[in-house]
Amino acid sequence: MATRAVSAPAAKRFQVPKIAIYIVGFIPAVWLFYRGVNDQLGADPMRYLEQSLGLWALRFLIATLTVTPLRQLFNINLLRYRRALGLLTFYYAALHLTTYLVLDQGLDGAAIWADIVKRPYITIGMATFLILVPLAVTSNNASIRKIGGQVWARLHKLVYVAAIGAALHFLLVVKSWPMEPIVYAAIVAVLLGYRLFRSFKRKASPRRQVA
Repeated sequence: MATRAVSAPAAKRFQVPKIAIYIVGFIPAVWLFYRGVNDQLGADPMRYLEQSLGLWALRFLIATLTVTPLRQLFNINLLRYRRALGLLTFYYAALHLTTYLVLDQGLDGAAIWADIVKRPYITIGMATFLILVPLAVTSNNASIRKIGGQVWARLHKLVYVAAIGAALHFLLVVKSWPMEPIVYAAIVAVLLGYRLFRSFKRKASPRRQVA
């Protein structure tokens, strides 16, 4: 009994601070921009930077979606870091979009609109970013209190739509489908499929009890 009493506070004391998630999370962006300044991004640095930032946004989105299965299946509780991972997703998506708007298109409104209309992956990417905006803006306790926990929870289920959009965007952005975007799309499909399965299971369980 005494051992348990000591170990619980000790485990809590050694939790990784949330700020560390942000610091570590921004290292790839800092490294990419450092390499860009020093002309180390290859023959097409703008494209490499743009795609790398987008890929990191997808990685953090997948990490965000992984928090719940880890807790439910393996009793690994990382819920306190989910908000930080979600915000890192948005920050990288914003950097990805900014690189496209400023470095790729030079803030040319007509060219940007033409891309949105003519290229499906741009259309899907823009729509996905617009979904992420309200999720990022309301990722705070004040928003939960203001709009109510249930409304907030329903709103943040849009992250599933964003995940589908991000995976499709990555698949369509390449002319041929190499293994990497397919693997990321498969991971997103598994994470969303898991949630769908649990939802059906919860809905079916009361009927079994009645029967």
